[in-house]
Amino acid sequence: MRASSVRPTGVERTFGDDEVIVSKTDEKGRITYANSVFLRVSAYDEVEVMGKPHSLIRHPDMPRAVFKLMWDTIQAGQEMFAYVNNLAADGAHYWVFAHITPSLSSAGARAGYHSNRRSPGRGAVREVNSLYGRLRAAERAHSRPADAMAASGLLLANELAVAGLTYDEYVWNLVESDRMVAR
Repeated sequence: MRASSVRPTGVERTFGDDEVIVSKTDEKGRITYANSVFLRVSAYDEVEVMGKPHSLIRHPDMPRAVFKLMWDTIQAGQEMFAYVNNLAADGAHYWVFAHITPSLSSAGARAGYHSNRRSPGRGAVREVNSLYGRLRAAERAHSRPADAMAASGLLLANELAVAGLTYDEYVWNLVESDRMVAR
């Protein structure tokens, strides 16, 4: 099934707090490994994802600016933590708290990327979905994808600046808030 042919159903899928979705990609973002949790939650078979762009599970509600920030960060050799809404093959969506890192070859060169995803706290999902909604609205005001990404990137930078936070700090504040609620 092609990602562009999958239509969101509005049905949310969750996975266990003790489960970890794992995938690996090559440098171009093509999937080279997907664990059984990835396959079950995404509703894809292994043969459907191997060699395919990781964007296969990109939900259309994810702001372009967040993916640009993610790619800029990991291509610079840094790790990235982010809240991501993914789209399953059957149209269901599932939120993840993602940790993405560059994978290095034995010679120390970047060989691809590794991502571990956990089930996010509900408070964090509500908060980040609100922010992402504002970013999507900024994107919809532009017909050209480059202009849409620039607009949502500027809005993201402005909102973080007003809050006095980096994206990492914003994410970790959400994690900490959910931990406080869980206690």
